Order: sequence, then structure tokens, then C-alpha cells
Amino acid sequence: QGRLSDARRWLARLERFTQERGLHRWLITVHILQALTAERSGGLAVARDLLSQALEIAAPENYTRAFLDEDERIIPLLADVRDVAPSFVDQLLDGAIISTPQREIAAQPLRLKDPEFMATLTELAPELMVVTAYGRILTHEMLALPSVGFLNVHASLLPRHRGAAPINWTLIRGDKETGVTIMWVTYEVDTGPIFLQERVPIGPEDNAGTLAAKLAERGGALLVEALARLRRGEGVKITQPETGITYAPPISPEMRHLQWQQPAPEVAGWIRGLDPRPGAYTLWQGERLRLFGARVEKPTGQAASPGTAVGLVQGRLEVACGQGTISVTELQLAGHKRLAADAFLRGRPLVGQVLK
Repeated sequence: QGRLSDARRWLARLERFTQERGLHRWLITVHILQALTAERSGGLAVARDLLSQALEIAAPENYTRAFLDEDERIIPLLADVRDVAPSFVDQLLDGAIISTPQREIAAQPLRLKDPEFMATLTELAPELMVVTAYGRILTHEMLALPSVGFLNVHASLLPRHRGAAPINWTLIRGDKETGVTIMWVTYEVDTGPIFLQERVPIGPEDNAGTLAAKLAERGGALLVEALARLRRGEGVKITQPETGITYAPPISPEMRHLQWQQPAPEVAGWIRGLDPRPGAYTLWQGERLRLFGARVEKPTGQAASPGTAVGLVQGRLEVACGQGTISVTELQLAGHKRLAADAFLRGRPLVGQVLK
């Protein structure tokens, strides 16, 4: 009830603000369920870290700045807030990496089908709704609310990598380029018509973190371009092709465990795709060892048994795979600091041993 009262006060304030300036109504949503789940198991610091990652894609500063430059009304909406202490969301946002002149929250629904939440949305009468990194199926009732439509900013070149983890799978599968798609949301996940797309090259040193930052920047700019085209009456709906469809399911804990019998390019893809978070790991002396900064050293050949730590190569730890070798720049044992490869090896007899 306290959160609902806060939401109503913010709505009244925003209503006065927009009426005085004659602004249009736009609605942007951010999904923070992952952060809330992490708070229960890992504490507020872990939750803030996860939310900060999500916001790099879901609500980077350039989204809101570009909207505000156009004198549009933006209402951030935090959805799927379940069993949260009254002050938790405020603490979460205060510690997250987000910089925007309008952080007011219109509503914090317990569930999307909440009647009060739907009543709030209906009262807002949005022309357009936008979701980014949301990962849940929207209801038919919600999809019918905006008069113009419902857009999604998706971090891949659809129909490739439909699903919740497109950035991770782009690197895991060894793609050389990716991009951003602005698509019209339909009830089926990531199958709606395409509005705009932009290609983004993947550098040899890119990991999930650096690629997410690139796509967030381009996604914000492309979304602003989409809005400009809608104002000019240039909205288009291009049906996704039937060929080239791949899927990007959520990363499960089991997927993070490296399989050294795979060829070197595949092992490197898994490390890059999970770097810096959640992190790919192997087992050494029964402990989890996370690996970062992977590249292929030798794409073919058999240097040693798969998983064998071969030695240092220009400060990088080289490890044998089923075919070829990879090298990594940093390692981290569970409960310890992340260290450069040469620093990690000081006092640790890792070279010559087999990682599991």
C-alpha cells in the first residue's frame, strides 16, 4: 500500500509536468526480476550488480536523454516486483549504474495481470510502449493498450538468436557480427515484425560485457530513430524471414561448466560469451576456477590431453582442448580475487595439471 501511494504521488506530479509542457505520452519498462531473485540469495550488493548489467541494455542513459531531448514524456515502470521490502527498490536503484534526469517510478506491480496495475496503465493511455531485456510474455490485454503499438529493443539481428540471452549466444556460437533489432511485439516471443535493424561488428577481444555496452549504445540511438520515423508517419512492419532462425535460451548453471574435449574455438566462445558474468568455470583440485579473456591460440592439433594447463604464452595461460588450444588472461578461484594469469600461477602448481 505504501508503494502504491508513492506511485500515485509520482503520477500526479508527472501529470502536472506533462500538462504544463504539452508533452506526448511514452512508456518505457524495465524488468528487474533477476536482480530481485539475486537479492534473496546473494544480498543487495549482488542484486545491484545484476541490475546494473541489465540496465546497460534495458535503460542506458542515452535512451532517456534522447527521449527528453525530443520533449517526450517517459514513465519508467518497474515490473514483476515480487515480495519486496518497501525500501528495497529505492536502495537497488540508488546503488545501480543508472543516470537519468527522470527516475520517477509510475508503478511497481506484483504481477502483470494485477487489476490495479492494468488500471494504472489504462489511465496513462500510452501511445507507445517499449520493452528492453524483459524476457517475459506480455498479456494480450497489455499488448492492446498502446494506440501506436508496442516496440522491443532486441540485442541481435532477428530472427537469429531469439530468446532471453542473445548477447551470450552470439559469442558462444562464434558469430563475427551481430546487431540491434527494433521490432513490433506480438504474443509469441521475438517473432514480431521488424521495424529497424543495425549491424554491429564483433571484435576479436569482445566479451559479453563489452558487446552489451556497444549494443546498448546503438540500441538507444536506433530506438530514437524509430520514434522519429513514427512521428513522420514512416513506421513499417517487415515480416521476419522463415530461414536463419536460432534460439538463445537463458544460461543455466550447467552450461557454465567448460567441456575441454570441445574444439578450441568452441571453448573460447563459451568463455567469451559468459565473460564477465556469470562466468565460465572449470574445476581445479575440486574447486571452481573461473576463466576470463579467452582467445584461440591454436585452432587445431593436439598439444596435450584436453584440459591440460600447458603454460604461459605472453602472460596468458594456455590450455589444451579437444582440438587446438586456448589462452586466458585472468583466473579466479571461488572466494578469491580475480588475478592476471602470471600472478595466479605464482605459488600455484597449475601448469601441467588437468582442469576438469
